[in-house]
Amino acid sequence: MKTSLHNPRILVSLLLCLAWCVASLTSVAARPAFQADQPLVLWLTADGPLTPAMVEYIQRGLENAARQGAEALVIELNTPGGGVTLMNQIVTSLRASQVPVVVYIAPRGAMAGSAGSVITLAGHAAAMAPETTIGAASPVGMQGEDLDQTMLAKETNILKATMRSLAERRGPQVVKLAEAMIETAQAVSSQEALQTGLIDFIASDQSQLLEQLDGFQVETISGVRRLETTGATVETQSASLIEELLSVLTDPNIVFLLITIGVQSILIEISSPGGWVAGTIGVVCLALAFYGVGVLDVNWFGAVFFILAFALFILDLKAPTHGALTVAGVVALIVGALVLFNSPNLPASQPRVSVPLVILMSLMTGGTFFGVLMFAMRARKIPIRVGAESLVGRRGRALSPIRPFELGQVRVASEQWSAELLPGEDEIPAGSEVEVILVSGVRLVVKRPRPPVQPGEKR
Repeated sequence: MKTSLHNPRILVSLLLCLAWCVASLTSVAARPAFQADQPLVLWLTADGPLTPAMVEYIQRGLENAARQGAEALVIELNTPGGGVTLMNQIVTSLRASQVPVVVYIAPRGAMAGSAGSVITLAGHAAAMAPETTIGAASPVGMQGEDLDQTMLAKETNILKATMRSLAERRGPQVVKLAEAMIETAQAVSSQEALQTGLIDFIASDQSQLLEQLDGFQVETISGVRRLETTGATVETQSASLIEELLSVLTDPNIVFLLITIGVQSILIEISSPGGWVAGTIGVVCLALAFYGVGVLDVNWFGAVFFILAFALFILDLKAPTHGALTVAGVVALIVGALVLFNSPNLPASQPRVSVPLVILMSLMTGGTFFGVLMFAMRARKIPIRVGAESLVGRRGRALSPIRPFELGQVRVASEQWSAELLPGEDEIPAGSEVEVILVSGVRLVVKRPRPPVQPGEKR
């Protein structure tokens, strides 16, 4: 032990580790002092329809803001809306936050439509950029369709109660406007929203918003708080890799690609079992696609055409239709994608799948199955040759001289065989090339292969 401690290398290593620990503790200890001198504002950007990924992103931002002792959390919002369940999750998280939350509808041309208007009211402070809009929060069905009278009345009353509870602190005029957003799908501009008291500020950019927030009083669950945002450090929270991936999966074009690739991979694995690459790719693609379909508003009648399309592709491999069922499968695949993602009754805020992409991928899928069909038909015409029969016509090399009426040794197809000469053939020296003419039990009947006939030569 004494010898080890006096080893110069070990002493140097211990000193370096000690220095690293001291530096780490010093930086950690210095960080709160830095934050105490300079306020921190955490900035989030929520762009697009409400998705589970957006909910996770906002909740993670609230946790980070509380952990870092942020002065405020700003959510830059631009959304056409989304499902009531996702909206309620965001509203609940915002109202339970001890860190003041500012909902800022931006940039110019942005909107807080439908559920976005409720989220704006849920913030402790609200602001809009010029040329932005808010409102149009009438309830609709899961696929954007009009609700029946009973369901419409039920959903409308629930939303009105939610809006009233959030808008009461802003006065009766705001409550009236909030109810009109639900009853008549009313929407207002940033100037109109400011005049009625629906929002607190109109800010053109980040610096102007922070300037107006300085000294503004908000009420959180922990009490009234006066914001101090002068000279604040703005920290932007980017979406994590998982959140980015989940956001990508809400694009119907990506979902359609995953479905077609996944099904083709699964069918390849079924037709050629024993591997694992195609099957793994297929399972992963379909799992990601099912997540996207579960988040998106889709017309499930389109799934019937998807199933029909791939059933036709498989049947064409079994039935001698010479590609007719594959053509029908391509048509069914195109119709299925358009019905699933592009139906007129789906919400206008939801992106549509690209028609050229659907046609191109459907044709490529059909071409893949047609190519498999051609190989299958060609394979049926080839005589089945297995075992020793497959050696006829193959060439090898003589391992020993092969004389008439005497056995020799040859190597054919990486195997060693006993061989005899074809009657009428001359002796074949060792090392010469031989051609298998016949398989007789465990012996091969061979001859010397003839050279190819040259042009103009007669044999």
